[in-house]
Amino acid sequence: MAALTREGASALYDAPGGGWVQCHACAHECEIAEGAPGTCRVRFNRGGVLRVPWGYVAGAQSDPIEKKPFFHVEPGCRAFSFGMLGCDFKCACCQNWVTSQALRDPAAGASLVETTPEMLVHAAIRSGARAVVSTYNEPLITTEWAVDIFKAARASGLLTGYVSNGHATPRVLDYLAPWIDVFKVDLKGFDELQYRDYGGRLEPVLDTIRRLHAMGIWVEVVTLLVPGLNNSDDEIGRVASFLAGVSPDIPWHVTAFHPDYRMTDRAATTPAMLVRAAGIAARAGLRFVYAGNAAGEVGDLEDTRCPSCRQTLVERRAYWIGVCRVTADGRCPACGTVIPGRWRTAAP
Repeated sequence: MAALTREGASALYDAPGGGWVQCHACAHECEIAEGAPGTCRVRFNRGGVLRVPWGYVAGAQSDPIEKKPFFHVEPGCRAFSFGMLGCDFKCACCQNWVTSQALRDPAAGASLVETTPEMLVHAAIRSGARAVVSTYNEPLITTEWAVDIFKAARASGLLTGYVSNGHATPRVLDYLAPWIDVFKVDLKGFDELQYRDYGGRLEPVLDTIRRLHAMGIWVEVVTLLVPGLNNSDDEIGRVASFLAGVSPDIPWHVTAFHPDYRMTDRAATTPAMLVRAAGIAARAGLRFVYAGNAAGEVGDLEDTRCPSCRQTLVERRAYWIGVCRVTADGRCPACGTVIPGRWRTAAP
């Protein structure tokens, strides 16, 4: 692992002296002593220099972009997904724990493949992908690697994106901004104590959503609804009200929890819970609310509908796209209402 590193970007760390470094890749902003790692365990101090992951993947494959999930980004296209190891959180319900918790949990056992940005972009193009997306682990803590890949991807005409917990800093968002098109934030709820249990804080995630929107980076938000943890009407309402206050056009995906990792003793989310949450969100003013992980069981909550005339614009079942009627300039063909997102001329 130590061999597959480079010095961190100067914009993402300081060396105040005495052999210490301070990292700014995530909101922990760890102050790291000589020879020690940060909270993420993949960024570490060697000789007063911050070393960061570079030159490998723990996973890479082509997926439907809806799997990320992005619903307002070129529906039906392929996204080439890649990830490394590590996370600044330690969520008991993590669905990617084999990679994200590999440095904390001996049971993870993820393997590495050495590669280069150019090799990954060539693989993305061969797969027919329209986007490259950093995912599987927490991409904020491997941002230098992602940016090198994104530079190569942009040169080849591909979109670039993050699937992240959003526990960012203004410095890392500024570093990313010239090279990233779309950003999915996992907003895990609206409870500070629960965020502390995950290993982070709520406010930096909220600030990330605000900043991404203000920067013009397309943002979609996902909340995994976990029964008895974050699915009360009150908490759902607070999440929805916050998002609507940033912009009613932010797509919000409420997705079903299935028992996994260290949370196997809890019941799965029911489709009725997702439908109820979507109703609360719509009443809070959100115009695009989706229900996920329950294909075919949530009515039209997988589809994109015009908020003005209610015509179905994108028909979905899980990752299958039946029709895409959004015009090339991002409008409803029936009434002309602007549908925010990143669209393309050709329907899938």
